[in-house]
Amino acid sequence: MQKFWIVLLTCLFVSCKWGSGDSAPTTGVPHDSVLHYFNQSKQKDLTAEQQYGAINKALYFSKADVKDTFYLKLLHRKNLILYDLKAFDSLQTYNRNILRQAKVLRDYAILGRQYYLMGYYYDQIEHRPDSAFLNYTNAKGSFMEVQDSSWIARSILNMGVIQKNQNDFFGSKETITEAIPYLDAKKDSTYLSICYNTLATNHRKLLNHEEAITYYKLAMDYTDSQNERLAVGNNIATTLMDMGKYGDAVEILTRISLDSTLVKTSSQYARVLDNLAYAQWLSGNRTEVEEFIRPLEIRRTNKDRRGQIASYTHLGEFYSINRPMLAKACLDSVIHLSLSLKAPRAETDALGFLMKLEPSNVGLRDRYIFLQDSLYEEELNVKTQFAKYKYDYQVTQEKSLRLEKENTQKELEVTRQRNQKLISFLGVAFLMIVLGFLIYAFKQRTKQMTHEKNMAKLEATLETEAEMSRRLHDDFGAGLNQAMLMLQGSMDQTKVLDKLEGLYDQSRNFSREINEVDTGPQFKEEFLEMLRYRTPEHAKLLISGSKEVDWEGMDPLAKKVLFKILQELMINMGKHSMATLVTIGFVESDKILKVLYSDNGEGASEQDLKYRNGLRNTEKRIQAIGGTITFGSGKGEGFKASLVIPR
Repeated sequence: MQKFWIVLLTCLFVSCKWGSGDSAPTTGVPHDSVLHYFNQSKQKDLTAEQQYGAINKALYFSKADVKDTFYLKLLHRKNLILYDLKAFDSLQTYNRNILRQAKVLRDYAILGRQYYLMGYYYDQIEHRPDSAFLNYTNAKGSFMEVQDSSWIARSILNMGVIQKNQNDFFGSKETITEAIPYLDAKKDSTYLSICYNTLATNHRKLLNHEEAITYYKLAMDYTDSQNERLAVGNNIATTLMDMGKYGDAVEILTRISLDSTLVKTSSQYARVLDNLAYAQWLSGNRTEVEEFIRPLEIRRTNKDRRGQIASYTHLGEFYSINRPMLAKACLDSVIHLSLSLKAPRAETDALGFLMKLEPSNVGLRDRYIFLQDSLYEEELNVKTQFAKYKYDYQVTQEKSLRLEKENTQKELEVTRQRNQKLISFLGVAFLMIVLGFLIYAFKQRTKQMTHEKNMAKLEATLETEAEMSRRLHDDFGAGLNQAMLMLQGSMDQTKVLDKLEGLYDQSRNFSREINEVDTGPQFKEEFLEMLRYRTPEHAKLLISGSKEVDWEGMDPLAKKVLFKILQELMINMGKHSMATLVTIGFVESDKILKVLYSDNGEGASEQDLKYRNGLRNTEKRIQAIGGTITFGSGKGEGFKASLVIPR
């Protein structure tokens, strides 16, 4: 059975993983550090101490929110590691906290695993079968809430094994039979093998030998492990010995002992050798004492005290024929070991053999009778306790279903009353909604009309500026070119040309300031070219985020306003700030385009900003399209502006 518990504990640790990685917590996704250390705490190549350090770091980085189911997962993982570290006092403390919080949050998956862990603890560490059985019962109920059939079966299986170990063979059969329908033949073959192996042992103890062998063979069919197959084969051989078929048992045990996969120093190998020697002796074949001594020495080396009980018992029987003193010594060893292991059943078996060797020893007889009575009373109490736990669980389930039905009926009645009230006020609510909608529509219409008027004014202003730009460029520029041609023959050409060229450049600059903006496909190139053109030679321009902006999807009027405002800011910078670095950043979202302008120039005081007409005009322009502009500056602190343009 030791291998059975190893398999169950291994599966408990392996299966405590939370989905695709792990399920996200109900109150939000934990920080990367929490997940990192949580996953690290589950790595098999780390020691228990290293895993403990990792889970403590995960708990440190978590929000420690008791309402968060992921926090419960962290605590449960820590509890598993505490079990590994044998820190059982802390295990008990965390167990109480986890159970309390899991019940509040109705996290039945964690609740089931925690009950399962404590069931294993009470069975293997505390050796309290009643507490272990109760915890496995609670684990079963919790897993039923989340319909986790595999874990339901494991919990029931452990309950059945405990009953079998307490000699409640009928109860164990009933419990194990309940577990089998929850197991899948492909996914849970290991547990099916354990179920059938346990059922077979129950039948063997109840002297149903033929059925025991049938179930042992089923157990062998569901396991792929050669060691497990050999262990089941050993069980079949011992059942054949119970039936008096010693020759068949010798044949099976001989074949198992020669199997190359069986480690020659293992407790399992010692069990096979001891049973083989015992079967040969019972069959009447010549058997040397060394055949019993060799498995005993292996068991001593492995500190397998339960195995030593079997070896000394067989040696006691073997010596009882011709060497009674050695037989008594062996049986005394059985009694000593059974007392240290708290295994009274083994002691009664030894006392039974000693009574045959010393029929007049009253002390042996009284001790035997006392143990038999105590065992009977204890087994009866255990069976009654197990039955009570099952009955209480069934009553609790029925009560829960009844309360759930009553609550459902109450909720239906409350819903009916609420619907009646809702219908009563429906007319009033409908009228108020209609009235509210009309008021809202009126306000929106008024706002829209105001906005359209502002747009019309802005459009007119921009058209005027464009017309002025065309006139100045065509008339003033053309006239100056003509003057240059007329003066070439009679005046100092160099001076005249320089003067006229300066006037021509001035007219072009003026035209650039007020000309019409092309909002078509070439807008981005012209816009960026304008920014570079307006950057003085002594300054450096840095632009970021322009590639991510959807320029083609931008409203034409918003393009014009953006162009004019940035142009004004660049002109202002060139005239007043003496900046050497200018940065312009664009950040676009679904609803707005945000433009951040900054230079390292001399800046301006709040009073200076009020008297700059160009800056005041930028506020009017952007307000007309529903946007905002914010200035930030101080004397000698540079100049900043933040624009928000609706999309």
